[in-house]
Amino acid sequence: MKSAKFLLLLISLNAISNIVTAAGPPTCPADIGSDCATGSGEWEGEFFPNIPKIKYEGPTSKNPLSFKWYNSEEVILGKKMKDWMRFSVAFWHTFRGTGGDPFGAPTKVWPWEDGTNSLSMAKRRMRSNFEFIEKLGVDLWCFHDRDIAPDGKTIEEANANLDEVVALAKELQGTKIHPLWGTAQLFHHPRFMHGGATSSELGVYVYSAAQVKKAMEVTHYLGGENYVFWGGREGYQSLLNTDMERELDHMARFFEAAVAYKKKIGFNGTLLIEPKPQEPTKHQYDWDAATSANFLRKYGLIDEFKLNIECNHATLSGHSCHHELETARINGLLGNIDANTGDPQVGWDTDQFMMDIGEATLAMLTVIKNGGLAPGGFNFDAKLRRESTDVEDLFIAHIAGMDTLARGLRNAVKLLEDGSLGELVRKRYQSFDTELGAQIEAGKADFDFLEKKAKELGEIKVPSAKQELAEMIFQSAL
Repeated sequence: MKSAKFLLLLISLNAISNIVTAAGPPTCPADIGSDCATGSGEWEGEFFPNIPKIKYEGPTSKNPLSFKWYNSEEVILGKKMKDWMRFSVAFWHTFRGTGGDPFGAPTKVWPWEDGTNSLSMAKRRMRSNFEFIEKLGVDLWCFHDRDIAPDGKTIEEANANLDEVVALAKELQGTKIHPLWGTAQLFHHPRFMHGGATSSELGVYVYSAAQVKKAMEVTHYLGGENYVFWGGREGYQSLLNTDMERELDHMARFFEAAVAYKKKIGFNGTLLIEPKPQEPTKHQYDWDAATSANFLRKYGLIDEFKLNIECNHATLSGHSCHHELETARINGLLGNIDANTGDPQVGWDTDQFMMDIGEATLAMLTVIKNGGLAPGGFNFDAKLRRESTDVEDLFIAHIAGMDTLARGLRNAVKLLEDGSLGELVRKRYQSFDTELGAQIEAGKADFDFLEKKAKELGEIKVPSAKQELAEMIFQSAL
């Protein structure tokens, strides 16, 4: 009897031991009030303990924390979906967005935030960034230098702060994750009120060059594939007090120096210019894709840069996103896409996640024509709405954006395989698929020759463009 009781006790103790072992150490929420800090003051645990790794469940799934259309490993037109998309998380909107606007205070204070912009807080945000990336299932991220690390009283102090955070980022990245691109924030600090590369103050130009130099170095160190120039303050408020020609010349000299330094440090990534017409300046020098292409040609930089097209910037310039993508593509300049959209009722840069299936389908038609975006990709330069304040909203927004573009890819393939839209376009221009058309397109038809042909052809019957049919075919694919 005693032996039986002893045996039962051993079994019970073993069972308890197994339960404790299986459970492992307790998971702590990344909450300022939790007891998860180590002796060094750095928090250890999960930032998103209630969020599982996001998986593909298909179009019939009702689970908001799952992909319905984005299946990363699925092969479409010879490429895996993840290679067509190359999705990237934008650090600034995802981890620095507060929900504040010109009329109201911030609405978002994530559980891990302590209200400071200290180095320790910067490291905590960086850890949350990589946990988010891992759970979302992407391999790329983007950053501004001053978003990931605090500024300093001197450039030496700012660089030291950046080095410390970048060292942690390098460790957390491992071998799988790296930046799609990095950039320097040359618009927030008061010193940049007249611009950076186009500032009327020489000292600001010099400081801007030093800051870009450092940002390019850390992008290269982290394995970044591109480097972006967004000139939010490279423009003017009034031409009355502006020497526009001199400012444009200065900007060209700045870009020339960036190209030279890129080659000096062995950075093989693509340099990207991100067009935007205005906001915060009244007029920005890289207004749209065509303006940027013209600038690059004028200054002999056309072979050194490509464009990062942002859809919301396209609409601010009076164009559609599709127009800007096509303009960049036909000029050989489509390098990357900032995947966002604006609200047609709002006249500013709202940076919303793209949810319009039609817009996504048009974008993907251009991407397919371009043969993909690599070494560029789709960066979610998009932020939660002011009223969306739950941590899970960060995931839901990215999932919805990724699914929208994935559905756009599927629709674009459907349109291409059907062929009706392509055939409609071909027929519209079929009069040029003739001997005379070939001569014109080859540049072998002068005005004297064309005048003779006009007399031979007589009055021309111009056929219908079939726009409504084209729209019907497009809508049928959605």
